[in-house]
Amino acid sequence: MSEHPLHSLILAADYRVADVEGMWAQLQARRPQLADIAAHHVVVYSSLWEPGRVLVTVGIHHPQSVSEVMRSPAIFEFFDASGVEDIPAVFAGEVVEKIDLAESSAGENGVASVIVGVVTAVHDVPALMDKVHDAVGRFRDAGVCKVWVYQAFDDGHEVLILQQIENESAARRWIDHPDAAAEWMSAAGFGVYPTVFVGTLAHMSSLDSSGEESN
Repeated sequence: MSEHPLHSLILAADYRVADVEGMWAQLQARRPQLADIAAHHVVVYSSLWEPGRVLVTVGIHHPQSVSEVMRSPAIFEFFDASGVEDIPAVFAGEVVEKIDLAESSAGENGVASVIVGVVTAVHDVPALMDKVHDAVGRFRDAGVCKVWVYQAFDDGHEVLILQQIENESAARRWIDHPDAAAEWMSAAGFGVYPTVFVGTLAHMSSLDSSGEESN
């Protein structure tokens, strides 16, 4: 997780595919269509522990583009290209805060080796962020390098939280024994959303206005 692939406006979905590489090839073939919906990045994380499970995030240029995409056939075409039969729940939101806690052992493209993603409901987002700021030392000691929080457009209590963890062992410990301030960990998997996602970067594409991949 880095400044490059993560965005202020985001669509995110957690689902399963038969072939991650085949899914990516299909998405790459549709770069012009992605650019048409004002996407500027597509990032695919692949689960460490559940073969075929992916977390896909799409960075969007404008808030109005997000609502347009959610109402348009483009979202169905996106999942059809991924080989998904049942459309998964899609999170659509904007950034609340991006907190850098520590230097991480980043791999190619500056993306950390492990990403932990959660979509959940919280009672009070500002109060949650106050708790996180008060606990940054404990988070850092636990191996958490970054915490990025997104709030859903259609529900002020619904959040997507992406956490950059220094390695898989630290991620396991964090999931089993999270800090009390990380209340979202115990509430993961509510409603239509799946349980905690733990994975690594599989693919990332940057789109310019013409839909061509840029570096």
